Amino acid sequence: MDDELSKAILHTLSAADEPLETKEIEANLKKSGNHTRTKVFYRLNMLRGDGKIKGKFSGPGKGVWIWWRIDAFRRGAK
Repeated sequence: MDDELSKAILHTLSAADEPLETKEIEANLKKSGNHTRTKVFYRLNMLRGDGKIKGKFSGPGKGVWIWWRIDAFRRGAK
């Protein structure tokens, strides 16, 4: 999946020093375009499925998804 939204998501996660929640990613992307939460969440899951990012469901009930870049916790990573 190589479109502008996916590139923006990857850039946002690469620039982050910590894992981000879906709503934080969505808020950051609002600056560059009008993307719905559903579309952002779909792209995040597609990127996770492609092995480009990691994501984890956190919390009870509806909970929250957190996302991070693949190499975020490796020694010597950015």
